Amino acid sequence: MQASIGAESLPARDVARSFGAASRGYDAAAQLQTEVREELLSRLALLKSAPQAVLDLGCGTGAGARAIKQRFRRAQVTAADLSPPMLAEARRHSRFWRPIRCVEADARRLPFEPASFDLVFTNLMLQWVQPLDPALAEIRRVLRPGGLLLASSFGPLTLTELRAAWAAADDGVHVNEFIDMHDFGGALQRAGFAEPVLDVDRHLRHYPDAAALMKSIKDIGAHNVHAARRRGLTGRVAFGRMVAAYEAMRASAGLPATWQVVYAVAWAPVAPPRRTGPQGEVYVDASALRPRRA
Repeated sequence: MQASIGAESLPARDVARSFGAASRGYDAAAQLQTEVREELLSRLALLKSAPQAVLDLGCGTGAGARAIKQRFRRAQVTAADLSPPMLAEARRHSRFWRPIRCVEADARRLPFEPASFDLVFTNLMLQWVQPLDPALAEIRRVLRPGGLLLASSFGPLTLTELRAAWAAADDGVHVNEFIDMHDFGGALQRAGFAEPVLDVDRHLRHYPDAAALMKSIKDIGAHNVHAARRRGLTGRVAFGRMVAAYEAMRASAGLPATWQVVYAVAWAPVAPPRRTGPQGEVYVDASALRPRRA
């Protein structure tokens, strides 16, 4: 049975612990994450002017924050992550001539004032927040009017081969569930973003065996933290059935593993949101009518 991703199926404490354990060796193991980050960074060309304040949400070791600081040297760049060990790595890589502020934060409860940032950049983090709506609402809250969200997330076809192999072995939950592009777009609209644009990319990797794939997942802190997962060690018989099922998919290059990536670009609207009454009246937040201070 497929577990619902509407509930909090990925406990934040378990996610933080998993990535914290992988923090020291993360950069060496995260080749795919690096590729996706570079693609997401290329979309900074959508900005019409240099941002003054940037948030790298789910910063990991801070590679994205450092790249943005190098490009926009006058910007105040904040790197936020749920994992203290990851933030320690981000601080260790920071340089005094390009300082980056590091903040421990849960994406669902950001410790920032409304309208604090011109740009929120989040690379392969949002898939670890389920349900997604609270995080997107917080991102929308901290973006200034006209601010830009650049995001990437794993899609539901990620590790589809491993998921199928485990399904042949038992009925447990062994692979995390990820949101699809249409649900992601709907969540962006519910959060009040304007003009969301989403697209999907597919990366196919090959591994010598199932153990090598599972080690690579563990090395980046992305192993199974689903709340419905079985606790304790998987039985040898079930593991053997999974391996046999996966071996049936072997290609000449090795065991295939699909990583589906969803990219999202969305803007915080410049105009205040409007509410319509039962007789068609339009309500506008009174704060939007106050003159701005120079």
